[in-house]
Amino acid sequence: MNPIELEWEHLKRDELVGQMFESESELAFHVTEGLEARGERHGHSVKYVNLRGLK
Repeated sequence: MNPIELEWEHLKRDELVGQMFESESELAFHVTEGLEARGERHGHSVKYVNLRGLK
C-alpha cells in the first residue's frame, strides 16, 4: 500500500466512519474537514491542488 492509500484508510477510519452523505459535495466537504483535522493534529500544513482543467 502506498503512502497516499494509507492516509486515505486513516482518514476513512478516523474521520468518516459511520457517516452517511446525501451528495458528493457533502462527502467532499467532510473529506476536506477530515484532512484539515488530521493535518492540524499532526502539525502538518494542508494545501490543495485544483486538478480541474489540467490536461
